[in-house]
Amino acid sequence: MAQLRLPFAERIVLVRNRRARRYILRVDPDGTARVTIPRWGSKREALQFAERHAAWIAHERRACLERASANRVSPAGGYVLLHGVRVPVACRSCDTGIHVRLGVVELEVAGDTELSEAVRRGLRALALAELPDRLQELAAVHGLSVERVSIRDQRTRWGSCGANGHITLNWRLIQMPPFVRDYVLLHELMHLIEPNHSRRFWRHVASACPSLHEARAWLRREGRRLWS
Repeated sequence: MAQLRLPFAERIVLVRNRRARRYILRVDPDGTARVTIPRWGSKREALQFAERHAAWIAHERRACLERASANRVSPAGGYVLLHGVRVPVACRSCDTGIHVRLGVVELEVAGDTELSEAVRRGLRALALAELPDRLQELAAVHGLSVERVSIRDQRTRWGSCGANGHITLNWRLIQMPPFVRDYVLLHELMHLIEPNHSRRFWRHVASACPSLHEARAWLRREGRRLWS
């Protein structure tokens, strides 16, 4: 790993990818900039590429900080994204733990924990209650069978589909607008038909999900804030 000092980004992480056809620069939600190096590339050229885009890195890191502040899971008096809508958060202590209200949704989180963690647990509980059922509904519509569904705190992907038909979903899908959530679910379901990202796979996704392009655009524009 090589490092480069830049304004608003203390380091550049270099990652080599043999399948990459060009240098790719992105900024993670925590402000870390990453450069993907193609097979024919070099670390020196990667650092020069990053340096040429120093202003963009600085801009993206400021945007990351703003998104993190806007979407931070907050205690009482704050807001959180639920089903694509910013809803007020209210918390109070109760006999069994903390009573959490997210908009019109109310639930109790057991145990003695911080308010922000209680809200996260509440969101995960909603994800566990809603996402598997919705996945099975969509599977039935398309004549598919899902052997197993898991809800996890994934840090790098929205979902995955194993060779054994086991689908894993990120609990943060509960925060997305329904049409974006359904796109992710359908994306994973189509892997039961095509276990790759070939053109045939994307044709299946487009056929199953008419809002494919709008959903992908939302994820590119808003998705990173959910990792904050």
